[in-house]
Amino acid sequence: MAEIQSHTRKFVGVEASTAALNAVCIDDGGAILDTRTEAFDRTEGTIEQLARFIKDLRIGFGDFETVGVAVPGLINRETQRVAFSTHIPEHSEIDLLNGVQDAAGVRTIIENDANAAAYAEFRLGSGRGSNNIFYATLGSGVGGAFIFEGEIWRGKAGFAGEFGYVAINSEGMRLEDVASSANIVRRTRDRFHQDSTSSLSSLDEQSIGIADIISAAKSEDDFAQMMLERTGEYVGTAIASVINLLNVETIVVGGEIMDAGYLVLDSIISRAKELSFGPSFASTRIVSGKLGANAAAVGVALIANED
Repeated sequence: MAEIQSHTRKFVGVEASTAALNAVCIDDGGAILDTRTEAFDRTEGTIEQLARFIKDLRIGFGDFETVGVAVPGLINRETQRVAFSTHIPEHSEIDLLNGVQDAAGVRTIIENDANAAAYAEFRLGSGRGSNNIFYATLGSGVGGAFIFEGEIWRGKAGFAGEFGYVAINSEGMRLEDVASSANIVRRTRDRFHQDSTSSLSSLDEQSIGIADIISAAKSEDDFAQMMLERTGEYVGTAIASVINLLNVETIVVGGEIMDAGYLVLDSIISRAKELSFGPSFASTRIVSGKLGANAAAVGVALIANED
């Protein structure tokens, strides 16, 4: 895409995930003007990669004053540093914000990826028009975020919304232990030899990924559908706790696993209804996210320009 005209007001956000750097440039109405994606190399320092990527964006998108960066992990609001990250633990050992800001030469803000995606869905996606929402993301990890009266609710230290840590049985099994993409694949492999009629049986067991499971389920593979439906039941169990405690207006579920659509969503809703206090469930909407893979980047672009 050609360079965006200089008179256009541009908001730029970058999601730094375990696999890629995904950037969006949006206008002040939230429309996506341009996107860029680059593989993330875990063997190279994050600061160096992000700084180089942002410099390239200033050429491709045209100059901009502020960039938002969304990362997986807990952000300490006092220090503005990553306090803990399951999937990129090395981020807790560096000053990511100031390192990127100094190296890229552009004002930078940092935000948790689930918070960023939640804000995007609240402002521009499936949560639009709601006063308060809970956002759950199902992907390489399981995360969550709250928006109350238009503001991200971060808790005392900035660590609110860790949905993946919600226990879903009496043994203390956490939601992320069964509902992240890697754990859905693991559960599928554990049962792989119990259904030889599945189209997945034609694949090498060790090469099966979440995209294969979703594709098979959409093609009416009973085994793949069962695995996704059970994932939805686990998620619905945890969502029922959110409904019972907070009577939240809208619950938006996003992340790559929601590419399966109703195959997961219907199970989430059914299980949440079963375990929720009836009047609270009746006043809550549970919907899929609209912004897909760009949600976190769009959200952090908005946050950066309101900060």
